[in-house]
Amino acid sequence: MFALADCNNFFASCERVFRPELREKPVIVLSNNDGCAVARSNEAKALGIKMGDPFFKIKHIVEKNDVAVFSGNMALYGDMSQRVRWVLEEFAPAIEVYSIDEAFLDLRGMRDIDFDIYAKKISAECWRQTSIPVSVGIAPSKTLAKIASKLCKRYPKLHGGCYMHRPQDIEKVLRKFPIEDVWGIGRKTAAKLHSMGIKTAWEYTQLKEYAVRKMFALPGLRTWMELRGEPCIEFEDGFEAKQSICVSRSFAKEITDPEELCEQIANFASTMAEKLRQERSVVLEMTVFAFTNRFKDKEPQTYGNSLVHFEQPTSNQRTIVSNAVSAACDMYKSGYGYKKAGVVATRIIPETEVMHSLFEDASELEREQKLSSAFDSINGAFGRGTVKFAIQGSGQIKSSSQRQSPHYTTLWSDIPKVSVK
Repeated sequence: MFALADCNNFFASCERVFRPELREKPVIVLSNNDGCAVARSNEAKALGIKMGDPFFKIKHIVEKNDVAVFSGNMALYGDMSQRVRWVLEEFAPAIEVYSIDEAFLDLRGMRDIDFDIYAKKISAECWRQTSIPVSVGIAPSKTLAKIASKLCKRYPKLHGGCYMHRPQDIEKVLRKFPIEDVWGIGRKTAAKLHSMGIKTAWEYTQLKEYAVRKMFALPGLRTWMELRGEPCIEFEDGFEAKQSICVSRSFAKEITDPEELCEQIANFASTMAEKLRQERSVVLEMTVFAFTNRFKDKEPQTYGNSLVHFEQPTSNQRTIVSNAVSAACDMYKSGYGYKKAGVVATRIIPETEVMHSLFEDASELEREQKLSSAFDSINGAFGRGTVKFAIQGSGQIKSSSQRQSPHYTTLWSDIPKVSVK
């Protein structure tokens, strides 16, 4: 058996943890620069607010219904996600983190367990320890487990846990489940199936195996088998380093000053270096880019990018930041207003695979590693940006986040204060 634990309306739920007065009230979380709604509580959904709605278009709904609006707070969401994972690890020998708000649990080999009770217990424990509502679906395959978790959100009487295993129950659910909502069915595949008159997951399972293989190749066949209760999607409990890391942001206002642009690039590069070290990886190449607002047709446009090649693979803070800033200075053009910029790490390899040169300065390398380690230790204890290079300025990205909640769990200054009388 496999379980899928899915945090309900995750970003909105995180905001409610430290604002309990917002429970049962509409809450939305906005994207970068407070542009679009990227998370909505059930109450906000009921008001007609859709995923991706631009804020200016729904402002009248927000004001009329007293909707609580927050700018994205990824530091808070990432920390709360980790806390949920710690709880999940108590219930399974292995977990596979699928996204910031979803994780699979490997329950194979577990015997003499009432999985219906177990699913509800996992959900209840997540709520008790984190105050995040989590829907837990358990089924013979990962695809069916995802469907079971969706049922928990749809039917409150399931109390956060659903065990779907009997063939007659699976058939009943799949007969009503839209094919486009099945995990692994993309937009083009769904459109093709609709043109064939196949609109539900059950109708898809009734196709012949050879027909599925011919039309949708191996990925489509895997989904077909999973829906029929045959697990064939591998459980990946090991860590796999990313093939690339991108840190970028759109700015609230166009940047015309070269020093200001270099400051932002330095902050992006610093974050990227931290992520590399967290994954115990190093980078061989890095691309630095910046471009103007393409939606302003009457304004002068430019797109600049610069490829940085490192002679020795690195994750050192100073090396990455200094090279990124140099690249930004080289590609800057006067007279343009830059709206977005970023850095992308490519050709990433595990640090254990680095072949050191006989001619490199071992003592200098050790000093840089100690410096980076000190950055991580201090910023990990006191919050990102506590220690930074002068080129990073305030250490803040110039984007609009006027509605951002405090960093309740990641900054000492934002930890809630409780008075006991």
